Amino acid sequence: MSFEKILDQPITKKEILQNEQVVSYVQQGEGSPVILTHGLAASLHDWDDLLPELAESGYAGYALDLLGHGESCKPASPHDYTFASVFEHFAAWIDLLQINEPMTLIGHSLGGGLVLQYALRYPNRVRALALVNPFYDLRQLPPFLRFAFRRQLVNTALIDRTPYRLFRLVVDVTNFNFHIGQHEPHSLPEHIRYQTALDYKRASSGIYNIPRSLPDFVDDLPRINQPALLLWGKRDQTLASDSFPRIAHLLPNIISSHVFPICGHVPHQCHADEFNPHVMGFLKNL
Repeated sequence: MSFEKILDQPITKKEILQNEQVVSYVQQGEGSPVILTHGLAASLHDWDDLLPELAESGYAGYALDLLGHGESCKPASPHDYTFASVFEHFAAWIDLLQINEPMTLIGHSLGGGLVLQYALRYPNRVRALALVNPFYDLRQLPPFLRFAFRRQLVNTALIDRTPYRLFRLVVDVTNFNFHIGQHEPHSLPEHIRYQTALDYKRASSGIYNIPRSLPDFVDDLPRINQPALLLWGKRDQTLASDSFPRIAHLLPNIISSHVFPICGHVPHQCHADEFNPHVMGFLKNL
């Protein structure tokens, strides 16, 4: 590998925020800032396919591990995991970057809810939004998940002790069901399945308390006037797929939207070759 290629690789960093919490993140490229935010039980590796393309196209891409995820800090108490605490960690990290121009925020699932909240709190800091299967309303969850999240999980020892191979089995079985249950195949690549199971294993079990504390900000969404891109997978079994066209009506400045018909909850991973051009085209036309 040439020296120039080495310079092009993402730089992994760990910083300590003012509240002594550690945040792990990567940065790649120079130019207009783009913030990448993953979903629940995922990590900054969600953006391994998009980050290099951003850098090559003249953008500065930043991706973090949210509180309780990846290599970022993992508070011991399950009571420390709320949407508010994750948002505070996220917002404090952005402050740490000392970016002096409006940013484009890209968020998947829980990350979509976080960037929407950030745009509501700090509208002058946000240039545009790209939302990927965004989680913005508890009613998006299937009934059994809404029931499961009704009470706070305190005893999570069983989750903590779950081995990687069991997480991997769940990922593979779910992937197999997608494949055989549809007329057209939908299969996650092997490296994505490996990383997904690893992210589940690395994450603190306390993170499963986060969804239940999602604030009700649906009525505030029409106040977000920044240009927005909306992308989602039609076969999403985590969030109701009909909730994504709904947010397109709530946000007043949706510039573009696209549904991936043969894809579930993670179009940025299972269809990166189709997903990335939508993001890059949106950024170019801002």
